[in-house]
Amino acid sequence: MTLKDKKKYLLVIEDDPGLQRQLKWCFEGYEVLIAGTRESAIAQLRRYEPSVVTLDLGLPPDPANATEGLKVLQEILTLAPYTKVIVVTGNDDRENAIQAVSIGAYDYYQKPIDSKMLSMIVDRAYTLYQLEDENRKLVRKNRLTPIEGIIASSPQMMKVCRTIEKVAPVDVTTLLLGESGTGKELVARALHSMSGRESKPFVALNCAAIPDNLLESELFGYEKGAFTGAAKQTRGKIEFAEGGTFLLDEIGDLSLALQAKILRFLQERVIERVGGRQEIPVDVRVICATHRDLEQMIKEERFREDLYYRISEITIQIPPLRERSGDALLLAKSFLEKFCSLQGRSAKVFSSDAQAAIVQHLWPGNVRELENKVKRAVIMSDSDQVTAEDMELDSIVSSDNIVNVLNLRYAREQAEITAVQQALSLTKNNVSKAAELLGVSRPTLYDLMNKFGFN
Repeated sequence: MTLKDKKKYLLVIEDDPGLQRQLKWCFEGYEVLIAGTRESAIAQLRRYEPSVVTLDLGLPPDPANATEGLKVLQEILTLAPYTKVIVVTGNDDRENAIQAVSIGAYDYYQKPIDSKMLSMIVDRAYTLYQLEDENRKLVRKNRLTPIEGIIASSPQMMKVCRTIEKVAPVDVTTLLLGESGTGKELVARALHSMSGRESKPFVALNCAAIPDNLLESELFGYEKGAFTGAAKQTRGKIEFAEGGTFLLDEIGDLSLALQAKILRFLQERVIERVGGRQEIPVDVRVICATHRDLEQMIKEERFREDLYYRISEITIQIPPLRERSGDALLLAKSFLEKFCSLQGRSAKVFSSDAQAAIVQHLWPGNVRELENKVKRAVIMSDSDQVTAEDMELDSIVSSDNIVNVLNLRYAREQAEITAVQQALSLTKNNVSKAAELLGVSRPTLYDLMNKFGFN
């Protein structure tokens, strides 16, 4: 059964009988459940597992204070951490509302009740719940992209994945460009695993990690007695990759002398070990990667132009995480699940402030930075929720800027963008199937695609 087919349960936790009657009928399309106490609320939560909850903080036995309501909120987030809780408060209780949001409530709404406005907030919460539920299923099945090991849904990364699918079976030298931490080695491994060489070795060498005076022998190997300490004949990394794929990572850090030797190897497909004279033929597919601007280095005469054209038969540009709309949160949730399992911790979820911070952060260190932040958070977090503070990120949910974060127009647009991305990803860009999945007509989907630049 899909989310579209399931009943849309909404739990209203409110002790005022008049408001109970008003709220019972103001949410069109929802199966509304009513609870007036903490005990009945938790019972309803366990039985029906509602996607969205509205919670009045002033509950018995102490309706004048928020103590009982905050306890209910904590219990809901423990039992059903993905449920979206909208806190309903009085005009003079904004401080407690903000506290509730910092604990993990999705949003807050101040009385008096405007049924149309509250319905809009509930609809937005339910839409977000749907998207996150689909994302969790996809992450668990590792099927967010057609490429094993790559978790993404953004149009930018879908384009990269389609390129990988086309290039992988063809034995061409490929150049991967992208900032540090964008996943260039992951793409190289995908190219290898989807090629005809997948049963042979994949060997990677980082040129920036090895001193120049040792790099040549690491690449090509050496003969016994070639230099002091060369006690026996040793094969180089290129030979170890025989029949498979060789990744020359950070090729922009090669010296000009070694660039010349790599060029000869690529042209002739033979190597000579250091101290040797015999030409050794090798059959490897070569993938090169760098975060440097090679064209600028050519102008500065720090990189050979003939080598550049030799290694860039096919070039794949991997976008930085800040340009991959929606991917940061998907990756963060995948890493959270991974590290909770590896560290033997109980399942955790991101608080609202953490999710907002993840989306807003520019991630200069890209996916590697995000992975490290989540790993730290799993270790440091003392609760079932990971906060922005646990990740050492600036929280954007505060009493000064919470109105901007919860802007309805912005939230609706972001939800639409994510929904269209996910639908196109799941259907491999089949517009008819994507429109059916989204519950809209083909013309409507085309309008959305044009609006958000997906064409």
